[in-house]
Amino acid sequence: MSDMTLNRRDVVITGIGIASSLGEGVETHAAALAAGGPPVVDTESFKPYPLHPLAALELDRQIPKKSDQRQMEPWQRLGVYAAGLALDSAGIKDDAEARSTLQVIVAAGGGERDHAVDSAILTGLRDASAPGAYLNERLMSDLRPTLFLAQLSNLLAGNIAIVHGITGPSRTFMGEEQAGVDAIRTAHARIASGQSDLMLVGGAYNAERRDMLLLLELGGYLRRGGFAPVFAREDAPGLITGSAGAFLVLESAERAAARGAKVHARLNRVGAARSRRAPGTVEAALTELVGGFGSLGPDTLAVSAATGCARITAEEAHALAKAAPAAKRVATGDLVGHGVEAAFPVSVALAAIALSTGQAQQAVVTGAGHWRGEGAAHLVHA
Repeated sequence: MSDMTLNRRDVVITGIGIASSLGEGVETHAAALAAGGPPVVDTESFKPYPLHPLAALELDRQIPKKSDQRQMEPWQRLGVYAAGLALDSAGIKDDAEARSTLQVIVAAGGGERDHAVDSAILTGLRDASAPGAYLNERLMSDLRPTLFLAQLSNLLAGNIAIVHGITGPSRTFMGEEQAGVDAIRTAHARIASGQSDLMLVGGAYNAERRDMLLLLELGGYLRRGGFAPVFAREDAPGLITGSAGAFLVLESAERAAARGAKVHARLNRVGAARSRRAPGTVEAALTELVGGFGSLGPDTLAVSAATGCARITAEEAHALAKAAPAAKRVATGDLVGHGVEAAFPVSVALAAIALSTGQAQQAVVTGAGHWRGEGAAHLVHA
C-alpha cells in the first residue's frame, strides 16, 4: 500500500483540460455530471463491441501547425489538445516563467499500429515458404522509421512540450490503469513534499483502435452488445472503452494564492495499491484506501473509474457502499467510457469539475484496473 501520510503542503487544482465523446471543457462535462448523461455510444463501427467515440475537436485551437497535427497519432493529438485546455484553464499558457518551471507527468500506453501493414504481413505469412525470413524481410522494408518513432509512448510528453513551449522536465508512466493512478499520485506527492510547485499531469486514450480492441478481447475483458451502465452489466460483463483525454494543472496552494489563480478543488490525498486479485482483495484494498479519507457524508460525490469487468466491479461497488454509503455515486464509464491509462485522470478531472461547479463539497475517486492495480483520491471544495 502506498504512503498516505498527511501532506506537508496543500495541493490545489488550478487547471482542468478534458475532452471526450461528450465534447470538451468544464461546462460540457459539468452539465453531463449534473444530468447523469446521456452517453454517446457507437454500437456499429466495431460491432459487436460498443465504444464511446471522441467528439470532433477543432485541433487548430490547441495545435496550430498542421505539420504537428500530421505527425501525431490520434491519442497524441487528443493528449496535446487536453493539455492545452488545462494550461488555458490555469491561465499559464502564455506565462513563459511558468512554462519553464512546469513539470509534466503523462500516463501513456503503446503507440498505434499501421493496420494496413499488419494485415498485409499476416496475409502473406500464411503462404510463405519460410515464415521467419518472410516476416523479418517485411518488417525491415514495410515499417517506416517515422512509424516506429510515432509509437514511442514518451512522444506525448514530447509533443506537449513542443506545441505548448514547455521546457521543464517530463516523466511518462506506462502500465494501463495504474499508470494513470501513479501519475496523479506522484504529481501530488512532489508538490506536497516541496519538490515542485507546478505540475501538468494526465493522459489520453484512443478507443477507436482495432489493435487495442483485439488485445482486450483476447483477454476476455470487453463487453459485447449494447450499452449498459457500469454497475449493471451482469448479463455481459466487460469494458466499454471510450476515447478521452484529461490533464490537470496542480499547484502548491501558496503559489496559486500568490498569483491569484482560480482554484477548482483541493487534491487532498491520493493512494494506490496492487492486490493479488484473489476474491475479496480488491474490495479490501479500496476499503483501506478510502477509509483513510475520513468522514464521507451526503455532501460527497463518489466518482468511480470501475471497468465493468466481472467480480472486480462488484468489489469496487461494495467498497464504496461501505466507505461512503450516503454519497452520490457516478461511474465515469457511464458518461465517457473507460479510458484505460486515462481513466483515473479523467475521473479526477470530473470530480474536480463537480466541486468547482458546486455539485458537491468533497469527492472520492476510486478505480480498479481491469487486470491489476487499485487507486483512490480525495478532493475537497476549495
